[in-house]
Amino acid sequence: MDFLISVTHISAAYLMGVGFVVGVMGGFFGVGGSFLAGPALFAAGMPMNFVVGTDLSHIVGKAIVGAKTHRALGNVDRKLAMIMVAGTIAGVETGAQLIEALKRRSNVDFVVGIVFIAVLVSISAFMGWESIKTMRTHNTAGMKEDVSAFGHVSKMIHRFQLRPMISLPDSGIERISLWAILALAYVGGVVSGFLGGGAGYVRMPSMVFLLGVPTHVAVGTDLFEIIISAGYGTLTHALKGNVDIMVALVMHAGSAVGAQIGAKMTQYFHGPRIRLAFVPLPLIGAALMVYSLMSGQHFK
Repeated sequence: MDFLISVTHISAAYLMGVGFVVGVMGGFFGVGGSFLAGPALFAAGMPMNFVVGTDLSHIVGKAIVGAKTHRALGNVDRKLAMIMVAGTIAGVETGAQLIEALKRRSNVDFVVGIVFIAVLVSISAFMGWESIKTMRTHNTAGMKEDVSAFGHVSKMIHRFQLRPMISLPDSGIERISLWAILALAYVGGVVSGFLGGGAGYVRMPSMVFLLGVPTHVAVGTDLFEIIISAGYGTLTHALKGNVDIMVALVMHAGSAVGAQIGAKMTQYFHGPRIRLAFVPLPLIGAALMVYSLMSGQHFK
């Protein structure tokens, strides 16, 4: 199938299949799935600036479906999500401007590809280490509650007393600095605007390990937040000519179904096992990106 905006030829079945898999991942892990969707689009021959913008566009629809299901399950902290939107939008614009700077230098594919690989491998390694350490420490065979071996990190952040201080009852947080949340959201926004997608693969683990949000709530809240932040990212990238809306629509046909399935699956797993199941997925995305860079198809 020919897509005139990005000047690429990609099978519609391939796009719907990628969309379905990414939808399941998004609903289950609370991430936009750009760690798979972005590399998959890049491997299919799409230029990286279009990968970033188009992935953001496709994620909006999937996030709506996933967040609706999670809200019904009681897994969405809307107060936290709305606060994070402000920091995320500022970060998305920063990331989008970095993409524009690289476009002018004509090395956007290589630089973004290398950064993408480094981020994915780092996140996968850390979450694997943390999940195994948590399960060994707490003997999770019969564990019902969501715990982390790095709970002391979030306690340190909660002791950061820069006002204003707020409470997040839906996340079980009595007091935390507003600035800590905004800083976390800004970093996630920069990653989103620069690498594409909702950057839930950064934000979801950050909410768990740095803010101390329960994993199930972090999953649902991240999807809810992505609706707004990825919507803004889509707009700013569309104005810069980086979105192929037809590719996004074809992918959404598969992801809308997958997101509902993934969201309902979270009922049957506790926090550490959800995080452990997430570990191999960024590595698949990193492998796709390595293949694309080594094949040289974007540098002919």
